[in-house]
Amino acid sequence: MSKDYYNTLGVDKSANADEIKAAFRKKAHEHHPDKGGNAEKFKELNEAYQVLGNAEKRKQYDQFGSTFQNGQAGGGFNGAGGFSGFSGWQNGGAGFDFEDLGDMFGGFGDIFGFGGGQNRGRKQARGRDLEMTLAVDFMDAVFGTEKDLSFTKNATCSRCNASGAEPGAKVDNCQTCGGRGYVTRVQRTILGNIQAQTVCSSCDGEGKIYSQKCTQCGGTGVHKEAVKLKVRIPAGIADGESIRLSGQGEAGPKGAPAGDLYLRIRLNAHKKFKRDAYDIRTDEVISISQAILGDKIEVETVHGPVKLKIPEGTQSATIFKLKEKGINKLHGRGIGDQYVKITVKIPTGATKKQKELLGELGI
Repeated sequence: MSKDYYNTLGVDKSANADEIKAAFRKKAHEHHPDKGGNAEKFKELNEAYQVLGNAEKRKQYDQFGSTFQNGQAGGGFNGAGGFSGFSGWQNGGAGFDFEDLGDMFGGFGDIFGFGGGQNRGRKQARGRDLEMTLAVDFMDAVFGTEKDLSFTKNATCSRCNASGAEPGAKVDNCQTCGGRGYVTRVQRTILGNIQAQTVCSSCDGEGKIYSQKCTQCGGTGVHKEAVKLKVRIPAGIADGESIRLSGQGEAGPKGAPAGDLYLRIRLNAHKKFKRDAYDIRTDEVISISQAILGDKIEVETVHGPVKLKIPEGTQSATIFKLKEKGINKLHGRGIGDQYVKITVKIPTGATKKQKELLGELGI
């Protein structure tokens, strides 16, 4: 009995190749056995897509029905609905793109060795990221500065230049994997026998064997080294923020990319200035006569001393704003302000005469 592949995928006979592929991907997600789906249903979906996903086979199917496959040799499904081989899947057949479908099945293509003969040896492991806490003085954070860092990390081996081989050592292709870095084995699955590729254990995926490993790094390509760095601290950086130094983390093994260095900033407190984002807050004390009569006082800012006018009748806890006397914002986005809180000092130990005068003034 002829099978309705269009109905299996849930598409019309007029559907184009992209619509067929999208329908297959959606249903494969639902029915893949690794995701708790029905294995038989998944086989049916694959069988339908193997035909409808191939322009030539689809043309024959539309003309003769699913029986056009009977007697065909090579890869694909046999009459019982199972797999008779995988040669047709990789280089023809239904035109499966396992690289594209890898995201659906958790790396299906990579796990089972499909994808156009790419080298599947050991992937380079990126070096470890490092994180350090860096103490910065308040004023240095306001205007920016440079700091010298000294620390120890895994750095590229200077003796073997990250190759892992002792200078002058003989280097040969690994005989186990033939220099490919991976070996192939046959794995039985619900879909049939599949060729799986794994990293070669003899050469650890490098494809090379050395007659002698580097005597400094032991063949890893990295070794502990004391390093010094000069770091620019940008103006306006705040407490708790981080600076990322790309490639300044630990070196990766065998020439793999280095990690990054993250510097977490800790600001040292200032005896007078308190930071509020990009604003600065300070306190000033004035006498009762200055509060009553008004005055001009000198106020310290991070940009130097300025004169602040105290109007007559200023009350305690009054806050004045000194525009743009705060901190430069990161990336040149303006400058903060300074807020000055006034405290009126009330004298103690007044004499009898002073009390009488204050009484006459109604204070």
